[in-house]
Amino acid sequence: MKDLCPQIMEIHLKIEDIHGKVEEVIEEEKESAMAEHESVALLREYLRIPSVHPDIDYEPCVNFLEKQAAIWNLPVSIYGLEKKPVVIITWKGKNPNLSAILLNSHMDVVPVVKEKWTYDPFEAHKTDDGKIYARGAQDMKSIGIQYLEAVKRLIKQGFQPKRTVILSFVPEEEVGGVQGMMDFAETEEFRKLNIGFSLDEGIPSNSDHFIIYNNERAKWGLRIHCRGPAGHGSILHQNTAAEKMSVVLKEIYARRAKESQKIEGHPEPMAVMGDVTTFNLTLAKGGVQNNVVPDHLIMEFDIRLAVTEDPNELLLWLQNVCKSAGEGTTLEFMRKSPQIPPTPVDERNPFWEPYSRTLKKLGHEYVIGTFSGGTDSRFLRRHGIPAYGLTPLKNTPVLLHDHDEYIPEDQFLEGIDLYVELIKALTEVEDEPKK
Repeated sequence: MKDLCPQIMEIHLKIEDIHGKVEEVIEEEKESAMAEHESVALLREYLRIPSVHPDIDYEPCVNFLEKQAAIWNLPVSIYGLEKKPVVIITWKGKNPNLSAILLNSHMDVVPVVKEKWTYDPFEAHKTDDGKIYARGAQDMKSIGIQYLEAVKRLIKQGFQPKRTVILSFVPEEEVGGVQGMMDFAETEEFRKLNIGFSLDEGIPSNSDHFIIYNNERAKWGLRIHCRGPAGHGSILHQNTAAEKMSVVLKEIYARRAKESQKIEGHPEPMAVMGDVTTFNLTLAKGGVQNNVVPDHLIMEFDIRLAVTEDPNELLLWLQNVCKSAGEGTTLEFMRKSPQIPPTPVDERNPFWEPYSRTLKKLGHEYVIGTFSGGTDSRFLRRHGIPAYGLTPLKNTPVLLHDHDEYIPEDQFLEGIDLYVELIKALTEVEDEPKK
């Protein structure tokens, strides 16, 4: 019996060793389960770069993107002005004769009012329920990372696209895109990219479907001047600038109310905004001090034209409004963009069928809409390049430019899955869109 004791002790020690290793494996699995997904970590790193207006320093964004491209040996080119860089990452396709697929996003974000945020808008705080709070989470740094991560995954899988895939990260979209995509699209460098089709941002959906944007309303920036006699604030002067201003505001806001009725009660107002012409007073200025009647008051309006709106009829109506207000009431345009034909969502666009088929294959319902604001896609459509806008978020509040902007972690990751399949389908298209 005594001879067995050392053997029993040895077995006991081995059992303890096995138990210890099992516990180590369990702990490692727990830590692994708790570890953040690498794509989410990358998104949060990008969101922490404060590329916020005004006076943006884009260099940290450029360095970040160059680093990501270098990991997979993807060539990077920097175009544009020194302080307004356009970053182009290229994944070369097997057939250079086919036009390229563009995956476009913008690096800049709008300003924040920090005291209105629950968390620091440039901390990229993630809550226990997986919401990532940050400026740019929805608009639109998340989509830029989804593009990158989808391309990385396809490279890992050994997929080789027929068409070249180009990822563009542009500046200045949030201030009109003039020194970003608009200027870049006019260059020889852009022409050489040979873009045949583009993906860009959209707006999140409050419902259980996506909204695909194939069109945008024309934007007018209008300034109306109201002039009248100056004088002492204690006297009832006639035909003052303020009286003329009140006539203009009454007429424009009466029409605005009629436009509002078109979407009143609609379950998805953002999807039908293209049928509405919007009028908003965005700036008013004039006067010198409280007891002096101003001789000149100025109003600025942001007007977005419904796709069915006749621009000539609208201009004539605005001119008549000024005329009814009285002499000295005039209008001038700060911006007057043209109405651009929508990107077809039928057989005229060979990319539509694989695009829509992929969404359906993954179980995503969708509606077609006209974008309520303005994106870089309008500059591409102006050059005859078909473009669809989509933000792959469902049942999510629309928080573009709002306080506490966030993106759900699970939907962000599902968006990468979507772009993997979209890129595969779109790059295999052999037909070219009809000009």
